[in-house]
Amino acid sequence: MDVHDLVSDTLTRIADGLEDQPDAVWDQPSLCTGRRVREDVAHVTMPARMDDDQFAQQMAAMGGDFQRFSDHTARRDGSLPVGEHLANLRSARLAAWEPPGGGAMGALHHAVVHGLDITNAVGLDRACSDEAALVVLDGLTDGGAAQFFGTELTGMRLVADDLDWSWGEGRTVAAPAGELISLICHRELPDGRSLR
Repeated sequence: MDVHDLVSDTLTRIADGLEDQPDAVWDQPSLCTGRRVREDVAHVTMPARMDDDQFAQQMAAMGGDFQRFSDHTARRDGSLPVGEHLANLRSARLAAWEPPGGGAMGALHHAVVHGLDITNAVGLDRACSDEAALVVLDGLTDGGAAQFFGTELTGMRLVADDLDWSWGEGRTVAAPAGELISLICHRELPDGRSLR
């Protein structure tokens, strides 16, 4: 399976997990600070709704501040109908999207991390395959992507207790792969666990 197939599969798993959930689940907080599930889905699916010109125009309207633009767009588009969110998650356009400078691997990290922000927050099955989880775990650790989340992994041994994966030396932190990804990405799990 190539990386874009992993992206498409991850997005489909998020949609499948949310499809039959009550509206109340969509209003629960995700692990992404300040966002509910519906706003996190709106963030993930932004490339399905916006072409490059629209993106550039709206970024310019926000003074080029991506975080401000991203938060504004997630809040605004979070109110879209659930059916539209699900259709956007399953769209071929979103599955083919690559973040500027991030390529297909950046798209996979984006889908997996935010998918887990949702599923870990509300107790749904992991929003990615074993293969995708392993690729992202390796990217966060050996690939150094954890630094972008401000997470310090020195002195830790990370162990996925549901997959054959471990990394590092020191204090052992063992958890299912999906929870480890969220922890490495500086998230706090619903039970209060974090690497902060």
